Amino acid sequence: MIADERRGLIWWGWVGDHLDDIWQRTVEHVQLTVIALVLGCMISFTLALIAVNARWTYRPITRVASILYTIPSVALFVFLIPFTGLGMVTAQIALVSYTILILVGNTVAGLDAVPEAVKEAADGMGYTRWRRLVAVELPIAAPTIVAGVRIAAVTVIGLVTLATLVGNGGYGALINDGLKRNFPTPIVVGASLSILLALLVDAGLALVLWWVTPWRRHRAGTP
Repeated sequence: MIADERRGLIWWGWVGDHLDDIWQRTVEHVQLTVIALVLGCMISFTLALIAVNARWTYRPITRVASILYTIPSVALFVFLIPFTGLGMVTAQIALVSYTILILVGNTVAGLDAVPEAVKEAADGMGYTRWRRLVAVELPIAAPTIVAGVRIAAVTVIGLVTLATLVGNGGYGALINDGLKRNFPTPIVVGASLSILLALLVDAGLALVLWWVTPWRRHRAGTP
């Protein structure tokens, strides 16, 4: 049976017999990705607002984020284990840390790109600082912010495959299983589905940007 399994790169019989397991790994991968992105966006947006309103904090924030971003992913997972153990917490600390530099930088850049004349016009219409941010600045900054979210999402999806090192599943569990048994089918399945998920999420976020920026559609002549 093992010889048959290793006869080709993909053994479709194995795939058919393990559809439930593949689906479970897909759900785990998506869950880990969504949690990391939501937490990363919340933390990064807060830090970006702090940086925009208190400019002296921008450099310290980005320096710390840069240090976290440059740590090799495997090393960070392993480093965290003695402190947070195996499991979700360790995985999320590592995954979220890789989103902060991208998201803070793009959010600040997007907000900085809002013309002063637009802000003054909003102030002249009686907008409060918070209302101006939500109704005026964020929509204008949306393309830059969403571009950062797209990069962060693809990065996290790739890194989630390493979460198997700390006891989490996802497609990394399939890849790890294939490596342990020298059996290419789960490796190819896990890697291919990870790439497919990244492409789908990136396309989905592009659609979100298209939806939240109707003026860009009109400018391009799209109804």
